[in-house]
Amino acid sequence: MSPVAPDAPSAARYAASATHPGATAARTATSPQTVPFGPFGPFSPSGPTVRTLTARSVQPFSLVGVVWDDATAPLHGRAQVRTRARDSGAWSAWQELQTDTDDAPDPGAGEGGGTPARGSTAPLWVGVSDAVQLRLTLPDAHRATAALPHGLRLELVDPGPDTPVVRGGPPATPEATASSAANAALVPLGATEIPAADQATAARTDIPAAGGRIPADPVHIGARPRIVTRAGWGADEKLREARFVYTRTVRAAFVHHSATGNNYTCAQAPSVIRGLYRYHVKSSHWRDIGYNFLIDKCGTIYEGRAGGVAKPVLGAHTLGFNNDSTGIALLGSFGKLAPPAPAIEALGRLTAWKLGLYGADPRGRTPMTSTGGNLYPKGKVVRQHVISGHRDGYKTECPGARLYADLPALRETAARLQGR
Repeated sequence: MSPVAPDAPSAARYAASATHPGATAARTATSPQTVPFGPFGPFSPSGPTVRTLTARSVQPFSLVGVVWDDATAPLHGRAQVRTRARDSGAWSAWQELQTDTDDAPDPGAGEGGGTPARGSTAPLWVGVSDAVQLRLTLPDAHRATAALPHGLRLELVDPGPDTPVVRGGPPATPEATASSAANAALVPLGATEIPAADQATAARTDIPAAGGRIPADPVHIGARPRIVTRAGWGADEKLREARFVYTRTVRAAFVHHSATGNNYTCAQAPSVIRGLYRYHVKSSHWRDIGYNFLIDKCGTIYEGRAGGVAKPVLGAHTLGFNNDSTGIALLGSFGKLAPPAPAIEALGRLTAWKLGLYGADPRGRTPMTSTGGNLYPKGKVVRQHVISGHRDGYKTECPGARLYADLPALRETAARLQGR
């Protein structure tokens, strides 16, 4: 497809945001751009119904997803996007947006400050782009009966430059101070990373930070891995809700893939996380980023939802089973592609440590009560793996077939790292 001409308002905003194609370093993160889904293409005379958003130029963005008003309404069929790279002007092939995701808050969790959560696809990382087109393909079974969810629209997120200015030292705002203070038992205020620590140190410092007591006898806990804090990946703490919400304990870890694609570099991982953060908070109306931890393809571990890495922070990652669990997302899509070895190794270290803080054996199962979802009804008690995949709690492709197949070996690795 040849480049498209921007409409006048978009062109004006675009001109104000950049002076030349390579001017990405001057960008600052903004609120997501919203593009309503229309005008629609015609219905096909036979086969699936295809509806297409006309290609259009927009302000620069790097992450794209589709949202709609009612979080309980499904989006049937396939959602695909193609984007135009800002530097080269080349259009991508059509790329899939995962529509069956339910990384989401539980009902009644009070996410979004009273604003109802929105339905959403998983967002896709596309790199800095300046034009977009959306295509929806509805299956025959829904041809006559399925309406598109109300308020359907594209959300285009610009997380700012790949390498944000990250300063150590005292936090600059009250919100940043509160986020950093949640880890004060482990690192000084303003720290951009929590260093690795051996098992003895983790038992002495991290278990009390989690709310537990230092055991008199040896405890099964993995060494603490290095974790990049929210300050380290450049979180804008003013975006999230101010309060932190905790569950009673951590009895299980749910493993996810972010479904944002694999076309990012490790240097871009903080940008991908900032994009997810804005998409979850500003586009989906959640309290904060949904995952408790994220891991990039190079094996770097990042603090996700604010409240303290050792504490039982309530996440929004596995609808029905967010209580008493932690959610860990590997950045990427692992349905067909195997997750990188460094990411799997980091996942083993993280689960051995985090689950060990709460006395959980990674090889075991634990009873969990569903708060409702498409796999288990509200009130159903399910014996989940202590290390589960997202699909164990919700009917979804997540965490991807290739990552899910790695979980049995991961459980053994995490148990070994705990000294079991």
